[in-house]
Amino acid sequence: MASAPPITNNPDIRYLGRVLGDVIRAYGGEALFRRIEYIRSASVDRHRGIAGADSIDPGLGSLNLDDTLDFVRSFMLFSMLANLAEDRQGVAAETGADVEHAIARLKEHGVDAARIAELLDHALVAPVLTAHPTEVRRKSMIDHRNRIAELMALKDRGIVETADGDLVDEAVVRQVALLWQTRVLRPERLYVADEVETALSYMRDVFLPVLPALHARWDRALGSRVPAFLRPGNWIGGDRDGNPFVTADSLRLTLSRSAETVLNHYLDAVHALGAELSISSHHAEIDPGVVALADASGDAAASRADEPYRRALSGIYARLAATYRDLTGKAPPRPGALTGERYPDPAAFRVDLATVAHGLAAQGAETLASSGALGRLIRSVDIFGFHLATLDMRQNSAVHERVVAELLKVAGVEADYAALDEPARVELLRRELASPRPLTSRYATYSDETASELAIVQAAAEAHQRYGRAAIRQYIVSMAQSVSDLLEVHVLLKEAGLYIPGDEPQAHVMAVPLFETIADLDAGPDIMRAWFALPEVAAIAGKRGHQEVMIGYSDSNKDGGYLTSTWGLSKGSTALKPVFEEAGIGMQLFHGRGGAVGRGGGSSFQAIQAQPAGTVQGRIRITEQGEVIAAKYGTRESAQTNLEAMASATLLASLEPQQLSTADAARFEAAMEELSGTAFKAYRGLVYGTDGFTSFFRQMTPIAEIAGLKIGSRPASRKKSDAIEDLRAIPWVFSWAQARVMLPGWYGVGAALSDFRDRGLLREMAAGWPLFASALANMEMVLAKSDMGIAARYAGLVEDRALGDAIFGRIRDGWQSTHDQLLEVTRQTRLLEKHPALETSIKLRLPYIEPLNLLQVELLKRHRAGETDPKIEQGILLSINAIATALRNSG
Repeated sequence: MASAPPITNNPDIRYLGRVLGDVIRAYGGEALFRRIEYIRSASVDRHRGIAGADSIDPGLGSLNLDDTLDFVRSFMLFSMLANLAEDRQGVAAETGADVEHAIARLKEHGVDAARIAELLDHALVAPVLTAHPTEVRRKSMIDHRNRIAELMALKDRGIVETADGDLVDEAVVRQVALLWQTRVLRPERLYVADEVETALSYMRDVFLPVLPALHARWDRALGSRVPAFLRPGNWIGGDRDGNPFVTADSLRLTLSRSAETVLNHYLDAVHALGAELSISSHHAEIDPGVVALADASGDAAASRADEPYRRALSGIYARLAATYRDLTGKAPPRPGALTGERYPDPAAFRVDLATVAHGLAAQGAETLASSGALGRLIRSVDIFGFHLATLDMRQNSAVHERVVAELLKVAGVEADYAALDEPARVELLRRELASPRPLTSRYATYSDETASELAIVQAAAEAHQRYGRAAIRQYIVSMAQSVSDLLEVHVLLKEAGLYIPGDEPQAHVMAVPLFETIADLDAGPDIMRAWFALPEVAAIAGKRGHQEVMIGYSDSNKDGGYLTSTWGLSKGSTALKPVFEEAGIGMQLFHGRGGAVGRGGGSSFQAIQAQPAGTVQGRIRITEQGEVIAAKYGTRESAQTNLEAMASATLLASLEPQQLSTADAARFEAAMEELSGTAFKAYRGLVYGTDGFTSFFRQMTPIAEIAGLKIGSRPASRKKSDAIEDLRAIPWVFSWAQARVMLPGWYGVGAALSDFRDRGLLREMAAGWPLFASALANMEMVLAKSDMGIAARYAGLVEDRALGDAIFGRIRDGWQSTHDQLLEVTRQTRLLEKHPALETSIKLRLPYIEPLNLLQVELLKRHRAGETDPKIEQGILLSINAIATALRNSG
């Protein structure tokens, strides 16, 4: 950040660090710069191991509250700029995670292009954006960061001046200066509408341009046009599990704004095509289909009389503008001169575009027809339709049970549904689903909860009418523990006409069970077997061709610990495979991953490849949450890298032959079962079996203060309770990360590895089993980011010193055991020895995180002691923001 270079050879980090230092000196003054620089240099020297390096404590102690706020902002901004520089240099990029390498690997195993094309015919790879509150940065900060990335890309190409005539270096300085002067914290809590707009900005600026370009790359690599298999999903505005602010109005707003965004994109593209396709009938033979479109357009301008493509596109634009008015209730930003009839669906719009493309191809202009702007637009319609991204609905099974019970009671069908056992519930629900009679009545009065749930499914039915069925395809059932939990969703869908009884029943929205806890994962196969045994379900799933099951990384980890969660998810996926095969139904797994390792974070490429054999089947959906969205999809370049890695990994996981022999697989799985059992016992013993652990956790970590960060619309707990069971997994993981313990990402593994006798087998597994290797690699990253010395400072916040010392002692010993066992199994002398790029990245951050942690501890002490200066609370919230930015994947 100043003249002394940070611990890195990355020239971009050194450059941006110098710019930030100059900005601080210019806008904060020389005195502030020197105070910050003293702490920075001392911390960097200490982490370099320089003998006699100064302690950072005197420097931190000399900061007043105003200086503290500036100091925290400076370190946060350096971390943000370092993240940007590393993303640009590809530190986080996957080796060989692109289409060319994937196809080459498959060819080595005898998988030809025809086999790949066959898989892609029914494939789906879907990143699903969610609004989980781990993105601590305001959108304004991210926007400035992205502008710096664009300017750095110009520097890469040797361009010294922007298109507007500004010197690139000066423009970088201006953007960093704007960052320095931009408020970091939000003054008000986010609303669902705010979260919707943030997601739409990524869709508009990144996904809309990147996905058609990626599909074009796959077309070229395979030598033929591939289907639109890479498509985005969205939870924001439809996920109401524990979020009372998501309503029918939220769903309508999300879909309306999504339609507005994608239609705006189409209107701009058609307008640009009209400017481009200036082909004159005097110089080219025009296809009859294009002539018909031109004649039907109503465009009688004399200036375009010999330009049939432009007249055809004028008519297409008019129809698209009418569609925009109908679906959004607004006039298009660029009103057309003509009027037209709205397109009934995206397919009709695509037909007109295909007519234009066919006309170009017929006259020999194949490159104009299949590539370029027209080809991208047609591909966009295939991917995004009029809905932009498929919106999932999600609700907790307990809510469905209460709502259905009330409907049955009010209708006089069953007075006490909750008292029925599972067989009786299934029998009753199936009778209701077979009957065309509705349960609801306009003359009845329902509770607010029931009225709200009915309004949601009615809004979903309206969405199908307006935007097409692709707008909403899945209804996720959280805490699904029985067949009746899924049937209850069908009952609610039936009330809105989304489930239609009859000899051939139809479900226009798929009920998807979410298996979250360890027990739920174990019970999943039996539930799905019983689900498929219902004739009406088998008929619906058979016609659809596949059934989705969602598996939850976050709650399974909080419930059973890192290793047990990893193994439970793998076992659960494996056990589901024969159930689907018996039913003759394709399996589509939806992975509910987060950013932190404790919530399934880490490399998506490695994680998909580590899935059990036969469980991917060309179809996979993965949640993208919080800070991960900005990290992966903040720029078009990073989005292309990450989306291609996800698609390539899906291809490899689906088609690459299993490398493990049956005998090795059996040995490894038996070992993992033993390891999981030991780890589970250790983890549960600490978290749920230790008296006072909840108090220890809430006093040691800034969990209470995190609630003051206005970073999401969702409450931190599902219920008004202090119990860990009721705490959402996101703040659970986030809090441990702030205190540098990272407990959800490793605790219990040390006990499991140390108790396992066959050391040679563990080394075999680490070297030859992707599941185990990926688990150890992710855990290794977590251990490298944790710091028990800093964590001890947080443990000092626990009021009961004996309790704090006892529990923290167990955590510290567990960390040391995990650290030592990992090095032995992986044959390393230090963490990340075999991953030098990641080691360098983390080492760069540590000198900048430690002072933030120490400041945070002192501010927490003062805040909890009753000091009321608002700058103390502000400093805590800023430090939470800064530490999260520096750690990157902390939630």
